[in-house]
Amino acid sequence: MLQRSPVKAIGVISGTSMDGIDVSIVETDGDTIVKPGPGRTFSYPDDLRKRLQDLIAEPARAQSEPLSDLDQEVTDAHIAAIRRFMAETGIAAKDVRLIGFHGQTVYHRPEVRFTRQLGTGTRVARELGIDTVDRFRHADVASGGEGAPFVPLYHRALASNLPQPVMILNLGGVGNVTYIDGDTVIAFDTGPASALLDDFMLRRRGLAYDENGQLASSGVADPKLVAEFMKNPYFDRPAPKSLDRQDFHARAKSVETLSDENGAATLAAFTIESVIAALRHVPRAPQRWLVTGGGRCNAHFMKCLRKRLGVSVDPVEAVGWNGDFLEAQAFGYLAVRSTQGLPLSLPTTTGVPHPMPGGELHRAA
Repeated sequence: MLQRSPVKAIGVISGTSMDGIDVSIVETDGDTIVKPGPGRTFSYPDDLRKRLQDLIAEPARAQSEPLSDLDQEVTDAHIAAIRRFMAETGIAAKDVRLIGFHGQTVYHRPEVRFTRQLGTGTRVARELGIDTVDRFRHADVASGGEGAPFVPLYHRALASNLPQPVMILNLGGVGNVTYIDGDTVIAFDTGPASALLDDFMLRRRGLAYDENGQLASSGVADPKLVAEFMKNPYFDRPAPKSLDRQDFHARAKSVETLSDENGAATLAAFTIESVIAALRHVPRAPQRWLVTGGGRCNAHFMKCLRKRLGVSVDPVEAVGWNGDFLEAQAFGYLAVRSTQGLPLSLPTTTGVPHPMPGGELHRAA
């Protein structure tokens, strides 16, 4: 690979939990040089978030309807977030080479070679005057890949100097892992992370999430239900593999017969067991787990993981990373790789037949 000079790229993404639009900046050559910068999170307007949640709960709509108004609103919300980020951090547009615009995933079905993220890169580039890369997952899915997870190559760049094997666990709406051991990089979705518990909390308590795992820690998990959930054939499928946010919701409704405390404890236990099952699909047990995503702030999750794994389980901040903005930074990093024609995914991260470039570039002009 030719030596390339680092450039500054802004990455922006709203994850499956839709708890906010994350914006961050990274200075990178798209390979081994990575200098993460500051990040911010900005909320969706309440009515837009509610309509997105309703859409995701109706897969037929999310797959087939034009959704042009919603697409524009999502784009505009991301543009507003990027503008606020640049204003608050003092970053000038002239100093930013690229924007990596992931958009909002509303439907993900790689088995039928289809993924959909709302948001239009052409509009972002035109409004902000910065070249923009979007549609990161589409080439991967079209080639038979899972289209997720998409952050592993950024994890590899960050973890190059850490003792290995190491496992990076992202606990967002869906859980995913990146196993790194030298040149070996394996990645896949583990199962539900916070999505089931968040939705349960909203139904039962009118709250967005179980703060610090307090409700789950006060209850008793139903082991029979957890064992039943773990019979899902997904957990024995070889890696790489990926999930949609809604994949476990139908079966998980059986917790509705439980109390608030025991229902939350049962769903949390399901999340933990699904993470443990990831060990079936890696060559060696990691000597350390680093946890990112909102779930790293859930004391109950972290306590249970340490107990079950028996090795160090730490938030990524323990090695100097910022777990709130890793994904946003990753899409800035991937935007740079995209413009250089470098792979964004590997056979061992998404199941593509060969290292796969991707993304579509939209010029500001």
